[in-house]
Amino acid sequence: MQKGNIGVTTENIFPIIKKFLYSDHEIFLRELVSNAVDATQKLKTLASKGEFKGELGDLTIHVSLDKDTITISDRGLGMTAEEIEKYINQIAFSGANDFLAKYKDDANAIIGHFGLGFYSAFMVAKRVEIVTRSYKEDAQPMKWTCDGSPEFTLEGTEKEGRGTDIILYIDDDCREFLEEARLSSLLRKYCHFLPIPVAFGKKKEWKDGKQVDTEEDNVINDTTPLWTRKPSELKDEDYKAFYRDLYPMSDEPLFWIHLNVDYPFNLTGILYFPRIKSNIDLQKNKIQLYCNQVYVTDSVEGIVPDFLTLLHGVIDSPDIPLNVSRSYLQSDSNVKKISTYISKKVSDRLQSIFKNDRKDFESKWDDLKIFIHYGMLTEEDFYDKANKFALLKDTDSKYYTYEEYQNLIKGEQTDKDGNLVYLYANNAEEQYSYIEAAKNKGYNVLLMDGQLDVALISLLERKMEKSRFTRVDSDVIDRLIAKEDARTTDLEADKREMLATVFRSQLPKVDKVEFNVEAQGLGENVAPILITQSEYMRRMKEMARIQPGMSFYGEMPDMFNVVINVDNKLVKEVLNNSETECAADLTPLNLSLADLNKRHEELHKAQEGKKAEEIPTADKDALEEVEKKMADEKAKKESILSTYAGGNKVVRQLVDLALLQNNMLKGEALNNFIKRSLEMIG
Repeated sequence: MQKGNIGVTTENIFPIIKKFLYSDHEIFLRELVSNAVDATQKLKTLASKGEFKGELGDLTIHVSLDKDTITISDRGLGMTAEEIEKYINQIAFSGANDFLAKYKDDANAIIGHFGLGFYSAFMVAKRVEIVTRSYKEDAQPMKWTCDGSPEFTLEGTEKEGRGTDIILYIDDDCREFLEEARLSSLLRKYCHFLPIPVAFGKKKEWKDGKQVDTEEDNVINDTTPLWTRKPSELKDEDYKAFYRDLYPMSDEPLFWIHLNVDYPFNLTGILYFPRIKSNIDLQKNKIQLYCNQVYVTDSVEGIVPDFLTLLHGVIDSPDIPLNVSRSYLQSDSNVKKISTYISKKVSDRLQSIFKNDRKDFESKWDDLKIFIHYGMLTEEDFYDKANKFALLKDTDSKYYTYEEYQNLIKGEQTDKDGNLVYLYANNAEEQYSYIEAAKNKGYNVLLMDGQLDVALISLLERKMEKSRFTRVDSDVIDRLIAKEDARTTDLEADKREMLATVFRSQLPKVDKVEFNVEAQGLGENVAPILITQSEYMRRMKEMARIQPGMSFYGEMPDMFNVVINVDNKLVKEVLNNSETECAADLTPLNLSLADLNKRHEELHKAQEGKKAEEIPTADKDALEEVEKKMADEKAKKESILSTYAGGNKVVRQLVDLALLQNNMLKGEALNNFIKRSLEMIG
């Protein structure tokens, strides 16, 4: 029997492996089963070259569970005593004395640098035994034992047949791995598609009301997964069945892309476009990365362009540089090439579906657009390809490419300055009356209700020359696409101000909401009151919700324009009625204000062009006194008009109707509106 020390210069290697890899400790199973696969694959290679002339026989790798142990057994190459010394005792380590100082804070560097796949066993085991017999003729079976210190024993033993058994005596703080369900789930996660059969126990069947083991091995993996096969051999149902295997609870995918490239790098895989019911379903970390069918990670940022991390599926590449723990990507030019290739394959596939079956593409657009818009916003190259097949959908559910839509609207929707105006709604129900008003003008309205549409609009405005997007409720219809200079109303300024005051007084006081009221002629067939919201401010607030750096816009009040249509019959009646009802109170105030305005103008003119120190104090005081009196008289006037408006059911009704149309009438105010409506009908 040989005793010795493993070739490292510190006794602390095992505690470091265990402590610093603790968050990853479940990978021990992947590493050890992968080693068993490698040993088996190498034997198959030797047999194919004629260097191994024996019978290969059953090459299934067996994972078995006992009360305190997990055993991984293969019938691969096996090892001689010399090979144990070379591969197990000397850890590819040249005796650097600064080992601890250099690597104690970076577990992945330890594993990646030294190729310690086998030593991941010590993350979960207090003792490890290797029982092995080389495929070479007359090889002596050997047993290696180590308890996690640098000391080991190596001695001859008995073993039937070639191959290796790794026996792990599980540590007390890792006994979760001795549960059959836990081990089974790890094998499915890490070993589901390994190229050599892996068996975990026996298949079970129901007998006498309980599950019992059969004689048949329970093989847990598919050795020839779909991505390793030729697309020409596969049917649609094969792809759908594989998707169900990967994501058992998911709806059927929209479509898929089979990746297969061998130059300038090796890459295979299948990417699926999932069907998304709502934005809440968006999940990254659904693409699984494999290296020669060994599961590596589902965090594929860096390999796959960011927008495609929303896809599902599998990528397998031996050329993606991984350290030996296989869990952490390293920066590499190959990765960038792979990312570019995948992006191109996706855009080519989308382009071909669009060209070959546009109707099918349109039917899938509402599910697809989140991917395409995300790509256009984050990848310049993808935008250049996607703008040929990206679609715009109008409120009648018709679809257009960007070029088709531009040609559709350029006749009617070009303003007086030559800008093409894209009108859109983000809620067809809530903005129905604004959409109808636009259609009646001969305009087309887009429906832009996606999660990324606010950001997309800003991108398109930058990309498209002399074009702007305006939400259909952001202004009165005549001002949305200004064909000529705004027409002025014939109504005198004081009457317009009177109307604005009457209606302003009945608008609700809402926290973080401001109303700007103006009276303007909009045509006798247009509603009495229209409430609109500035496109710029609303868009800034919407962007603030998705871009943290713009949060100060989110704190600003919502600003609405309330336009009183002086051409409307009902508004004219309110004006006439208010002039009649309030005449007795307003006439002396108006006379007083006229005198005060005249005096204010005289005083102001006398002081115009003078420096503050040149104006006598008496003159300053006189101007201040006049301004104070004017403010008092205006306040009295507003109070009179407000009292009148509060008692006028038509004013209240018109204001509430406008609020209701904009989904702004709620609670007690809505209840009062209903009561008032019933009274007025009665």
